[in-house]
Amino acid sequence: KKDLDNWRKIWRLPSDKLELVFMVYCFMHFIVLSFCLFVFCQVFNDPIHGSIELHPLLIKIIDTPQFQRLRFIKQLGGVYFVYPGASHNRFEHSIGVGYLAGKLAEALRSRQPELKIDDRDVLCVQIAGLCHDLGHGPFSHLYDGMFLPKCLMTLSLFCGMVLHIFSMQCKFIDNNIRVNKTGPDSLCVVIPAVPYKGRPKENSFLYEIVSNKKNGVDVDKFDYLARDSSYLGIKNNFDFRRFLQFARVCEVDGRKTICTRDKEEDHMYHLFYTRHHLHKRACQHRVSHIIQEMIAEAFLKADGHIQIEGSGGRMFTLSTANEDMEAYTKLTDNVFEEILKSSCSELKKAREILQNIISRKSYKFVDERKPKDPIEDWKVSLCSCEENNLKPEDFEILVIEMDYGMDDKDPIQHVHFYSKSDKAAVLLYRDPGFAQRIDDKSVEAAKKHFKQWILLLHLYDFDPFLMPN
Repeated sequence: KKDLDNWRKIWRLPSDKLELVFMVYCFMHFIVLSFCLFVFCQVFNDPIHGSIELHPLLIKIIDTPQFQRLRFIKQLGGVYFVYPGASHNRFEHSIGVGYLAGKLAEALRSRQPELKIDDRDVLCVQIAGLCHDLGHGPFSHLYDGMFLPKCLMTLSLFCGMVLHIFSMQCKFIDNNIRVNKTGPDSLCVVIPAVPYKGRPKENSFLYEIVSNKKNGVDVDKFDYLARDSSYLGIKNNFDFRRFLQFARVCEVDGRKTICTRDKEEDHMYHLFYTRHHLHKRACQHRVSHIIQEMIAEAFLKADGHIQIEGSGGRMFTLSTANEDMEAYTKLTDNVFEEILKSSCSELKKAREILQNIISRKSYKFVDERKPKDPIEDWKVSLCSCEENNLKPEDFEILVIEMDYGMDDKDPIQHVHFYSKSDKAAVLLYRDPGFAQRIDDKSVEAAKKHFKQWILLLHLYDFDPFLMPN
């Protein structure tokens, strides 16, 4: 209406003719905009989300060497050697996270116009979702979680890697990645748990979309649960579309946060349980751990014998490549093949380990324990047994930690809900203990009652006189 009044002042036309001209203008504007989006936007056929249409700027980011590198990094690392379907990479996962980040931001904008989420905000969270995994090394978490600790390296912060690589991408996007004066720094903080900056306090909920450190409910988890479950062949009982449908921003302790409906309590539990289930069956699988331990050991023996050229012509090793982003960009899962197919004598030991993996001659599982205290002196105890010919270096202890995403805390206790009658009132989960371990006494009691029920059912089946009417 305001635009129409301005047009009347400028053109001084009768109202009926001016409205017709204005309608033609709006129609032509819509046609031009639709044509531009059709020409410059790109559609991806994703196996999880279907047809994904992305903003032209996102396409420019995808078409950089730094992002294309993610095509060659397995999403689940060594799990692929146990689950043949786990062949997906960080590339498609990152596109999925960027897509879902935009969907959640747009859902909040349409549901709550008072939040004043603009196009720049939507685009920024999409870029953050798209780039959140740029810092991963070969075989994903194997590089920073198993290999670098073996090298006794001081690990670079994951956020720092993402920011450095993201800054390098600017050179490949006409030196203009900035979106309405939004630079790499303010985009990067949407990804990890760092102090909020680049946005006012009232927009703090935007930082929960890609990586939510308050309770773990974020689009990164939405995508990898759906994607990993699909490729692993493991059932996923969490439907992220329901969360998008009921998501709403409420004020909690003076800060705006993303909440969901109170009737979704049990559904949110499935989010954390599915994560736990995937870790137990696949990511923390016994053989998967053994394979990844062998790969990490092979990388350790190859470290120093593989040279990667970085900026200024400097050379880096597997363990130091993360100190130079140009060298790190060249580091992918392909290092596995490079070692395996090498004829260099210095890589012989590393090559033999990888050959054992290919021929399924993996390390043997000895035993499993759930110790209450940390195991520190096992090597001393092993050396004291002189009758055996085993040495401490013949063994490796793998520590597997299973939780629901927040160590010993129940994450669902940190999820906030709202009711249908009062959308401003924030509720916490009312039935604690979903993620708590069941004690042995309860298990035995359940077995006893189940056994009695089975006997009773068996009796009913064979004694018609005891059958109820």
